[in-house]
Amino acid sequence: MKGRMSSHTFVCVINLLSFMPKSREQKEEMVAQLADKLSRIKSVVFTSVSGYTMEDANALREKGRAQGLEVAIAKKTLLVRALEKNGFSLEKSDLSGSVLTTFGYQDDVSAAKLMATFAKDREGIQLIGGILEGSIVDATAVQRLASLPSREELLAKVVGSINAPISGFVNALAGNLRNFVYVLHSIKESKA
Repeated sequence: MKGRMSSHTFVCVINLLSFMPKSREQKEEMVAQLADKLSRIKSVVFTSVSGYTMEDANALREKGRAQGLEVAIAKKTLLVRALEKNGFSLEKSDLSGSVLTTFGYQDDVSAAKLMATFAKDREGIQLIGGILEGSIVDATAVQRLASLPSREELLAKVVGSINAPISGFVNALAGNLRNFVYVLHSIKESKA
C-alpha cells in the first residue's frame, strides 16, 4: 500500500485543488470577488493562522455568519491585489503565515471581537492587523477594538441612561402622590 492514496485522501485532495485558482482568469475572478467584499466592509481583521483545522474553520464560519461576518482564506498575493483595487496599500510581507480574513459588514467591532475570542485559547492564531474606518490598522488597534462593548451593549447603555432620569422622575412623583394620600388619610382619621 506504500505510495497509494486512500479514496478518502484522494477526494480531499481533489476538493482542495478545485478551490485553488489555476488560470489567470480564475485568479482575476477571485481578486474581483475579494475587491467587491472589501468595497462593502465596515471593518476587516487579518489573522495569521497555523494549526487551523477544518473543525475550527467550520465553527468559525458558523459563528461569523450568525454575526453577519464572512471568514475567508485567500492567497496573500490575491488579497494584496484586491486591497490595491480598493485604495489600500499593504505589502505581502506585512501579512505573515497563512492569512485568515474576516469581513465585517454590519459594524466595526464584531469582526475584531470574533477573532480576538477565537485567537485567545489557540497558540498558532495571531491577530496581525485589519482595516477600520478606511485605514489599515495594526494588531494593537484590532485588540483595542475587540475590547470595546458591542453595538447592542452600547445601545442598552444609552437606553438605560435615557430611562434613568425618567424613572427617577416617575418615582419622585409617585412618592409625592403617596405622601399626599397619607396626609389625606391622616386628616380623614383625625376627623373621624
